[in-house]
Amino acid sequence: MDLGISGRKAIVNGGSAGLGRSAVLALAREGVEVFVSARTEHRLLRTCEEIAQETGGRITPICADHSSAMGRAKILAACPDPDILVGTCAPPPLTPDYRAITDEQWRECIDISLLSPVEFMRSVLDGMVERKWGRVVNIATVAAKYPGEIRALSGSTRAALVNYTVAVSKVVAKHNVMINNLLPGMHHTATVHKQFSELAEARGSSYGEEVAAFAKEWHIPSERFGEADDVGAFVALFCSEYANYVTGQSLVIDGGATRSTF
Repeated sequence: MDLGISGRKAIVNGGSAGLGRSAVLALAREGVEVFVSARTEHRLLRTCEEIAQETGGRITPICADHSSAMGRAKILAACPDPDILVGTCAPPPLTPDYRAITDEQWRECIDISLLSPVEFMRSVLDGMVERKWGRVVNIATVAAKYPGEIRALSGSTRAALVNYTVAVSKVVAKHNVMINNLLPGMHHTATVHKQFSELAEARGSSYGEEVAAFAKEWHIPSERFGEADDVGAFVALFCSEYANYVTGQSLVIDGGATRSTF
């Protein structure tokens, strides 16, 4: 299926691993030229090289911290007029005790999960409006819609981001600039693999057993975690020509774990 975005330019922040990597791969498969930012250089270069070889696409790595003004300037200098903006970041630590969250953790999470994507949108939306075409997709978290103490850091800041993006989406929709959010639950990513592998080692079990136990405890109807590339596919769809009448939406991708009619 041709999504009609071949030749477009995209910035994907936090794209060296996990759900960000899946977004880069999905866009590159559609012929999009992708500018990928991340903080860890060796992983970023490896990811971009792998995806370029697999897809034949033009993938530009940008080693920068997109939560800082200097990092954002470096990314936008490499791609000042993107047609597509995708934002994500490494998830903050789990918070089983809300009282243990430090001021430093709050500030870091606000900078990377809220202020950074807001500043990027402020920087690129005017150009998209002028060109009468643009797509913004923020990969947030299901905890933005369904709060839980264990995701207090992640969910609260990204709930604010979702609120902001939906408000802005109403302003720019008439210019064919569509802004949407993805709210993923548990997926097999490098971060999740590390967390659950460490838990398995401490308990003398296996990664698969810990995933199964979590899925049971949290009543995930699919009884498993999702694959990262499943999220990337929806990123590409929301960035496509077929999304020209879809805006201000926040799609939950969680295997049915949350319960809501809408």
